[in-house]
Amino acid sequence: MNKEKIAKILVTLRGDRSREEVAKALGISVSALQMYENAKRVPKDEIKLKIANYYGVPVESIFFNH
Repeated sequence: MNKEKIAKILVTLRGDRSREEVAKALGISVSALQMYENAKRVPKDEIKLKIANYYGVPVESIFFNH
């Protein structure tokens, strides 16, 4: 699992939405989202599912095909 690639994908998926908007929709803190997008942390599996569902993409396309 490449944290840098995951981070780039997450930033791309977020697009022009604010971190606050996405974090609120996911039920996580802005700082947690920021850490995922800055390749400091990888989300737990349950958060991976929430992120994939929020963006409407398969979990694998974000976290596992690298």
